[in-house]
Amino acid sequence: MQLKDISGVDVIVVGAGNAAICAALAAHEAGAKVVVLEKAPEAEKGGNSFFTAGATRFVFNNLDELREVLDVSEDEARTVDFGTYTEENFFDDMGRVTQYRCDPDLTEILVRNSRRTLAWMKSKGVRFEPMYGRQAHKVDGGFKFFGGQVCAFWGGGAGLIDSLHTITKKIGIPILYETGAVSLLSKDGRICGVLAEQDGRQSEISAGTVVLACGGFESNAEMRARYLGPNWDLAKVRGTRFNMGGGISMALAMGAMPCGHWSGAHAVGWDVNAPTFGDRVVGDGFQKHSYPFGIMVNANGERFVDEGADFRNFTYAKYGLEVLKQPGMFAWQVFDAKVDPILRDEYRIRQVTKAEAASLEELAGKLEGVDGKRFLETVAEYNKAVRQDIPFNSVIKDGRCTKGLRIPKTNWANTIDAPPFQAYAITCGITFTFGGVKVSPSTAVESMSGKHIPGLYAAGEMVGGLFYFNYPSGTGLVSGAVFGRIAGTEAAGYARRAQR
Repeated sequence: MQLKDISGVDVIVVGAGNAAICAALAAHEAGAKVVVLEKAPEAEKGGNSFFTAGATRFVFNNLDELREVLDVSEDEARTVDFGTYTEENFFDDMGRVTQYRCDPDLTEILVRNSRRTLAWMKSKGVRFEPMYGRQAHKVDGGFKFFGGQVCAFWGGGAGLIDSLHTITKKIGIPILYETGAVSLLSKDGRICGVLAEQDGRQSEISAGTVVLACGGFESNAEMRARYLGPNWDLAKVRGTRFNMGGGISMALAMGAMPCGHWSGAHAVGWDVNAPTFGDRVVGDGFQKHSYPFGIMVNANGERFVDEGADFRNFTYAKYGLEVLKQPGMFAWQVFDAKVDPILRDEYRIRQVTKAEAASLEELAGKLEGVDGKRFLETVAEYNKAVRQDIPFNSVIKDGRCTKGLRIPKTNWANTIDAPPFQAYAITCGITFTFGGVKVSPSTAVESMSGKHIPGLYAAGEMVGGLFYFNYPSGTGLVSGAVFGRIAGTEAAGYARRAQR
């Protein structure tokens, strides 16, 4: 579809990832005529959502509530321990990992709408699956989930985007690919459309309201260096190459209030030889998240974080920064044969930077860029410090710790002494940026004076104020869906009122 074919639009949604499509579906459901603008070509659609594992986090107090989202068979109900995840758990996790800076109003909306929003997506045709391979281990012949997270969108991020775009196409919402929003249009103090570009030509599209859901600035090396700091321009980008901060810049140009942790980002341990931007075939396979069961060493051959501080769900999004701080901006994750059976599936892909050896001395010689002598000393010191009198249990914070080390390991401390030994080279991979614009509980974008900018809404990574320093795994997709749905509904209502 061409720009010239667009007319009579109530709601323009900028972006075509999870948050954007949820906004489009909700606006359509509310009776609005919607058009979606996607800067990427169709073959690269979906923004960062495509590159995720599809994990999601939501409140459920019992099996019946879990089944509102996830189809659980009777056999699974008997043999799988899904646990529960209460509102209190979710509030506590959000507060704890963000150092209690998360916006209380937005956090309450996120938590209390988490399950009902995913159930709404399910009613539209989106499917979910248990995360057996990444969030559960076998215990006494059955699976036990840990970390408050039990399911993902079927087929991961790629499956989610395929499903959402199929649903959108089926109900007749047009998506204009390779069509970027250049700037917002305003008239009489309200947003009334966008200036869009397609095939090198720019055209104005009028609309009752606009929803910006086109990501943060993680793909923009200059903005990363400017706002996040030195060496962030050298970080790998886990996802799309199109999240250049355009939506944020457009909103700020209209007087939007900056909000959130502008010098913070979600960043993880990522294969050192991964491409500059995300690979749509490998997806999230370059991540390496079994570090709680081993140790991480830097170029000096020394540990630099407490690998077992918490479930990886609550540390992985901040440890990418710790890797970036190391000499050479890389590290090696080291494991022995005892934990090989519980390493996550991303350790078994073909595109992996791996060293393997029958002895620690041999492994030391294979860790490129690492002081081998100091590495062997580090392992010896670590092994000596492990509290072997405490039983190892991978599905709880087992308290199996080290004693007397400068950097302790709080849980899951196993001696590294059973060959063969294996190590994986990682660097920093940025997922998304935490800084965005201030929105009201209705997702209306607020101005520097604290008032709503009439006709402008935001969702997804553009919402500032939810995440600071860190992030509970699976919260990005559910927050995108929650605030995307709200934005679409509110935008449709505003457009309807504006026509009166």
